Amino acid sequence: MGDTERLDFVIILITGPENPKRLPSAFFLASTAAADEQNVLMYFTGPATELLKKGVAETIFPLRGGKSVADFMKLASDNGVRMIGCAQSLELNGMTAADLFREMPLLTPSAALPSLAQAGRVLTW
Repeated sequence: MGDTERLDFVIILITGPENPKRLPSAFFLASTAAADEQNVLMYFTGPATELLKKGVAETIFPLRGGKSVADFMKLASDNGVRMIGCAQSLELNGMTAADLFREMPLLTPSAALPSLAQAGRVLTW
């Protein structure tokens, strides 16, 4: 996130594998805003960082027989939603950057919040 970059919409995702039925809506909202050409970012923190671990999102199904959380994450990414992780939350969840399903920026809250706070809309999910 550059100093001059203006985010239109930020979702600070705190919900993780403990509440799978809550997850799809966050990704749908982010995807819809990005498809509408808004600059959208999702910041994964707390339990949500577990979703970034290789193989985890593929095993979480909000609706039995439905799509996995990995499918919802891909939809968001395909629509242009950028995703970053909380560096401190990785440690909290016993993870390192090597555990992530893909390379992505990792920021501490103090590094992320100035840019996140400048967004037009911020939701905590």
